[in-house]
Amino acid sequence: MNDEQRQELVRRLQRGEELSPEWARIIFPPEKREYELVYHGKEREEDIIANTLAVPLQKVRTFGKNGDGWNNKLIFGDNLQVMKTLVDLKKAGKLCNADGVPGVRLVYIDPPFSTKRDFSGSQDQKAYQDKVEGAQFIEFLRKRLVLLRELLADDGLLVVHIDYRFGHYIKVVLDELLPRGFRNDITVPRGTKNVQNQFDDITALTVGDDSLLLYAHSSQARLSHLRIQLDIQAPGKWDTFWRGTDRKTMRYQLFRQTPKTGQWRWKKSRALEAMENYEVYVRDIAKRESLDDYYLRNLDSGLDLDFVRFNDEKVVQYYVPPRDSRIANTIWTDVRTIGRVTSYPTEKHEDLLFRLVEWLSRPGDLILDAFAGSGTTCSVAEKLGRRWIAIDCGKLAIYTIQRRMLSLREDIGNKGDTLTAKPFELYNAGLYDFSKLKELQWDAWRFFALQLFQCRDEPHKIGGIQLDGYLKGSSVLVFNHQKQPGVRIDEGTIQSMHEALGSKVGSRMFIIAPALVFDFQQDYLTLDGVRYYALRIPYSIIHELHQREFKALKQPADELAVNDTVDAVGFDFVRRPELEYEAGANKRNGSLIKEGFIKIKTFKSEAVVREPMRKKGNRETLSMVMLDYDFDSESDVFAFDAVFYAEAIERANWEVRFPVDAIGDQVMAVFVDIYGNEAREVISAMKFGVAKAKAAAKPAMKKKKTRK
Repeated sequence: MNDEQRQELVRRLQRGEELSPEWARIIFPPEKREYELVYHGKEREEDIIANTLAVPLQKVRTFGKNGDGWNNKLIFGDNLQVMKTLVDLKKAGKLCNADGVPGVRLVYIDPPFSTKRDFSGSQDQKAYQDKVEGAQFIEFLRKRLVLLRELLADDGLLVVHIDYRFGHYIKVVLDELLPRGFRNDITVPRGTKNVQNQFDDITALTVGDDSLLLYAHSSQARLSHLRIQLDIQAPGKWDTFWRGTDRKTMRYQLFRQTPKTGQWRWKKSRALEAMENYEVYVRDIAKRESLDDYYLRNLDSGLDLDFVRFNDEKVVQYYVPPRDSRIANTIWTDVRTIGRVTSYPTEKHEDLLFRLVEWLSRPGDLILDAFAGSGTTCSVAEKLGRRWIAIDCGKLAIYTIQRRMLSLREDIGNKGDTLTAKPFELYNAGLYDFSKLKELQWDAWRFFALQLFQCRDEPHKIGGIQLDGYLKGSSVLVFNHQKQPGVRIDEGTIQSMHEALGSKVGSRMFIIAPALVFDFQQDYLTLDGVRYYALRIPYSIIHELHQREFKALKQPADELAVNDTVDAVGFDFVRRPELEYEAGANKRNGSLIKEGFIKIKTFKSEAVVREPMRKKGNRETLSMVMLDYDFDSESDVFAFDAVFYAEAIERANWEVRFPVDAIGDQVMAVFVDIYGNEAREVISAMKFGVAKAKAAAKPAMKKKKTRK
C-alpha cells in the first residue's frame, strides 16, 4: 500500500465511509501467482489503473456524414492515457458494439518490438531504436495490456503482434493478466532480407517469422473455424474411419468389425446411412460418373452425402469430399505481412488484418488498435463493416491514417472500386486547443476540468456548498463560469466560501476555473489554516499536484525514430511555433532540373510541461515538415504527399526541396515540432514560379482534385 492509499483509507475511516470492494485487494493483497515474470520496475496492476491519468478527448473534426449513430475515432495522444479515458467511457456505457455489448470485441496491436531491426535505408540504418529496452520495454507494454484487458468486452479477443526477442516475455505477462485466456501462438512471416550469403560463417539463422499471441478475455470464449482458400480445388479422398479417441458409445459393429479400443468417427445411424449411399453409388452410378462428380452434383442440389466403405485391405474408410479450402492451423506462411499502400515505415499488409478481423469479429463489432501506425487495422475494419478506434502518438501516423481513410478502395491492398468511409472523428488527447474548450457544454467542461487535474468525480456538499469531487483526499470545486458569466473569483469570493466551509473542508481545497476568471495572482490563499488552491486552466501549479513530472508527447526527428516507444504523462496546450520561412524555386549547383524549396529561417517552440531535454535554440525543436503539393482549400483536408525529417532538413542547410512538377495551385506545409504542435502555411504556386504554366494547362471549368 502506498502513502496516497494509506491517507485515503484513513480519511474514509475517519468519516465513517463504506469501503468499496476494490479496497480488499489493497488491504489484503492476493497471494503470489503460481508463476509470474519478475523484473525491476514492475508495478501492481491496481497501481497502474489508479495512477494512470485519464486525459479528456477533445474533438478536432468529423469527416463524413453517412453515419448510423456511431462515429469511428482517430485519436492523437499517448495510448495509455487515452485508454484510461476509454475505460471510463466503457463503464459509462458509451463504448459499445452494434449489439449493445459494452467494450471492445477485438484488439490488435503491433507495438514497437525494441528490436532495432532494419526496414529501409542503408545497411547501417536501423528500423527504429526504442528508447525503452529490456525490463523497461516489458513494463511499457504491460501497462498498456492491463488497460486493454479492462477495455475488452466479456467475449472480447486480444491479438499482440510481437517478435522473437520479447515474445516469450510478453506471453508470460499475458498469462498473468489473462490466466485462462491463451488460445494460440500464430506464426507469420516477417519479410526480412537474408544477407548471409556474403559471410563464410554465421552466428545464427536469419529470423523469418513473428508471432501473433491470441488471447480471450473469458475462458468460455469460442472461436469460429478459420478456413484458408486453396489455389486449386483438392480432389476427394478416402481416410480411415477409426479414431484414437476413446468413447465406448461410439463402438459398434460395422462390416462385422467392432473396435476394442478407440471409436468410429460418426454415430451408428449416420455410418449406416453412409454405407447405403456408397452401395447405391457402386451399383447404379460408378460406371458413368466419378465419386467426386457425383458428390458435387448432389451438393449443387442441396444434398450433402456421406460415404463409408470396406476396402480391399479390410479397412473401414470414409469419404473426404473435394474441397476448395482447408481448416487453418497456426502456421500462416500464405499471408502477406508487409504493406505498401502508404509510405509509412513498418506498415502491415491488409492481407493479415483481413484474416484476423474477418475471423475474430462480426459486422458491427468494435475493433481497437492502440499502436495504429499506418492505419491498416482501421482500413480493414472499415471494409468489413466493423466499428473502429485508432490511437497513435505520432502526427505522421495521424495524417497517414486520415488520408488513407479518405481514399479507400474496396479490395485488399486498396484496389478496386472507391469506398466512402463511414464518419470518423479526429480527437486530441493530451494536447489541446484551449480556444475550443470554450465551446463545450457545461457537463463536458466539468468532466474535462476534473480529468485534466486527475480529480475523482464525486459530487458532495459541505456547509451547503455543492462541490464536485476530490483531489488527493481534498475537496474540489469546478467553478461554473458559464452560469455566472463575467463573475470573477477574488479574495472576497474565497472569504465568503471559507465562512460557509470553515474547518469542515479540511486543510486544503482546490478551485478549478479558466485562468482569467481568477482575480488574484497567487497560487493559493490561506485563511485560518485552510489553503485554497487556484487551479488555473490552462496551467498553473499542476506539478505540485502530481507525483510525477509531466513528459511531453515526443515526435521523431528522423525516419529511424518513427516507431520509438513514447510514454507521455499529463497534458499540454497547443502553442503554434514561431515560424519564418522563404519559398521559391531554383536549380542546385550542377543540376539542370528546377526544384521548389522551402527554407526555414526561424522555428521556435516550447512545451508548457517540464522538459528534461536540453533546448538549444532556433530550429532545434523541429520534428518534421509534411507537404500537400495540391492542397484543396474547399475540402480543407490536408492529404500529405511527402514528409521530410528534421535531421535531413538540417543536413540540407534547413531546406526542404521537392519537384516543381508536383505543385498544384497551392501547397500546404505543416511544420511539426517535437511536442506535436503545428505551424500550417498555405503557399501559393506563384511563390514557386509555376502558377501561370499551371493555369494555362488547365481547362476553364474547375477540376475535381484526385489522389494517386
